Amino acid sequence: MPVYEYCCPDCSVRFELMRSISQSGDGAPCPKCRKPAPRAMSRFASFSKSDNGMSAPIGGSSCSGCSSSSCSTCGG
Repeated sequence: MPVYEYCCPDCSVRFELMRSISQSGDGAPCPKCRKPAPRAMSRFASFSKSDNGMSAPIGGSSCSGCSSSSCSTCGG
């Protein structure tokens, strides 16, 4: 079964639940305040090997506002 993320609009608690695909669109009770929480957009990171064999984030730099693909150029 897939794991889905939820975020409570009342108390801002972010939590995960393992649910069937048929329940993917349903809200879930917040574990803190028990009010219904909608499903949240999941966050994830993905890495690939660069030409020099080092791991690098896919999609460019992880620094905000930086277009470099290497933190060594900006000191970040």
